[in-house]
Amino acid sequence: MTRKQRRLALIGSGLVVLALAAALVLSALKDSIVFFNSPTDVVEKNVQPGARIRLGGLVQPGSLVRGDNLSVRFEVTDGNRAVPVAYTGILPDLFREGQGVVAEGALDSAGLFRADTVLAKHDETYMPKEVADALKKQGHWVGDYEKKTSAAPQGRAQ
Repeated sequence: MTRKQRRLALIGSGLVVLALAAALVLSALKDSIVFFNSPTDVVEKNVQPGARIRLGGLVQPGSLVRGDNLSVRFEVTDGNRAVPVAYTGILPDLFREGQGVVAEGALDSAGLFRADTVLAKHDETYMPKEVADALKKQGHWVGDYEKKTSAAPQGRAQ
């Protein structure tokens, strides 16, 4: 075998090992790559009780029930299925019925999703008032922020 053939064989075998390593990493992470699972995905995948997942969808209108000691129960839906969620803690300011939410936790044996983290999602048109005001002041403002914010529900009264 000449030096050129040895070099090509070494490079080829290195590429094969690299491709094999990449395939192993991707196959191990195939369920973790998704940012969240919808309620339909959770039901169809038959997620085992105790397995940690992220559940995402909309808070079902009329399903929010506040209990004692910051405990909350609500349902997350994707329009097809709904999964009941129990959470104890302070909810994000943007959390409300009909709003997008991502909850991280695990299903229990009764099918109740016990969340330890709840994140409220907002749409792409969200912009803090201070940022909008600064853009207007600099003359870089494009959009109809006032119309959207005046139609949006206001925060909780103190």
